[in-house]
Amino acid sequence: MTEEKELLRLAKLRQKTTYEGYKSIADYEDGYYECDYVSPYSKSAHNINADVFIVLQDWSSDENMSGICQETNRLGYTPSVGTNIKLIGYLEKFLGIALKDTYTTNLFPFIKMGGMSANIPIKYMRRAANEFTLPMIQIISPKIVIALGRKTYNVIWDCCKDKTDVMSGSFKYGATKVFHQPHPAARISNIEKEKRWAEMKQYLDNVQQ
Repeated sequence: MTEEKELLRLAKLRQKTTYEGYKSIADYEDGYYECDYVSPYSKSAHNINADVFIVLQDWSSDENMSGICQETNRLGYTPSVGTNIKLIGYLEKFLGIALKDTYTTNLFPFIKMGGMSANIPIKYMRRAANEFTLPMIQIISPKIVIALGRKTYNVIWDCCKDKTDVMSGSFKYGATKVFHQPHPAARISNIEKEKRWAEMKQYLDNVQQ
């Protein structure tokens, strides 16, 4: 089975699965935002040969799913949102790549009730990581995974067995190094931010040689 078929299988699993208390992407606007990816974000970032695999926490919330936005549907993300602007900027500045050069997804692929700050219980995030995120990492086999946000990183940490090369804020899962990076919207000094991304860049450069 090719990588594309394996990823499509996971997308179809997501389409026919809904966790209790959450909704599916297809439940809104007559399925306008539904797609054959685990997360719509992958529409703009689905390089199956990517060295860089990015994991954000979740795609959207119930309060943000009303109405139709052609740009969001086309790209899989809203380009005017600060998180997306900063993420794209960090990739260009620190890694010298564009979003399209990565494979990017959301750890939790369902729609939570309430607003974007609504909490998702750890048990549901762990279930999603085991059902979707880790299989995707195994399929893509990137050099690095960037887990954006402490909660996202902690869930991946919890679900990855046989970790090696464990350091503060990173570990190896098979041949892939998983890095924690603060969420792009997090309030953290530029000095600390640049230090973290520079360390990750150095590792990536070394393994790409």
